[in-house]
Amino acid sequence: MTGTPDTARPRPAAGRGRRGFARWARDTGWRHAVALAVVVFALIPIIYVVSAAFNPKGTLSATSLLPSEFGTGNFERLFTEDNIPFGRWFMNSLVIAVPAAFISILISSLAAYAFSRFRFTGRRPMLLFLLLIQMFPAFLSVVALYLIFGSIGDYYPVAGLNSKLGLMLVYMGGALGVSTWLMKGFFDTIPKELDEAATIDGASHAQIFFGMILPLSAPIIAISGILAFVGTMNDFILASLFLTDRPEMTLAVGLKTLTAANSPASYFGVFAAGTLLTSILTVTVFMSLQRYIVSGLTGGAVKG
Repeated sequence: MTGTPDTARPRPAAGRGRRGFARWARDTGWRHAVALAVVVFALIPIIYVVSAAFNPKGTLSATSLLPSEFGTGNFERLFTEDNIPFGRWFMNSLVIAVPAAFISILISSLAAYAFSRFRFTGRRPMLLFLLLIQMFPAFLSVVALYLIFGSIGDYYPVAGLNSKLGLMLVYMGGALGVSTWLMKGFFDTIPKELDEAATIDGASHAQIFFGMILPLSAPIIAISGILAFVGTMNDFILASLFLTDRPEMTLAVGLKTLTAANSPASYFGVFAAGTLLTSILTVTVFMSLQRYIVSGLTGGAVKG
């Protein structure tokens, strides 16, 4: 009678399943566990803010991660109470952020085009200087900006302290920074043969820049636009320095006054509702530009 060798016997399915799971956990599973832990850690503050915004009691002591009841009373207080000009703050932020971001991107793209395509004396030191000044945080210049724009306000009040134009000038003054470096690096990837071909056809530098370089640079312009807009909308230090009148404040500064001038415990729900509405605007801007970023990066910088 011929027997079957032990080595030829099929292994139990349960044993293979346990060893397969152990191998998966050792090779890949721990990565999923770490990613899940990071996601949970990041979502807890967001869930807490959403819970506080929809908590009808609107107090800090009554806020929990998962509230027992929901309501829209905090959102109604944002738009109905006379001492909370939320709509005015919202418009002030847009009036400042949109033009400042647009002009900052224009200035940065022009400077990046010059650094990428032209060779002139002092080009490398200027690039290093732009990189160097980014090492110092913006709040180090608060005292100097206060003194400068305080003097400007004595002669031109419309561009001095407590004015939207003055704050916009400060934001635009910081345009030649990280965005210039990012754009220059992207412009360097666009073949210069395109510029030479356009020059042979009689195109000027302005025509080459606006008609050819900018359309090919949609991804980096979208990224720089997001950074400039979000940074301006979320800025608190410079905005709190320049805008002191309550109706002229931006969202960041105005919402901070809810917990400073009033009882922080009673206005916590209103503060959370305001921050939630502000974040919706920021996420909307990012999502609207995301398709341009993805399509531009996957399609390539140079298209026929």
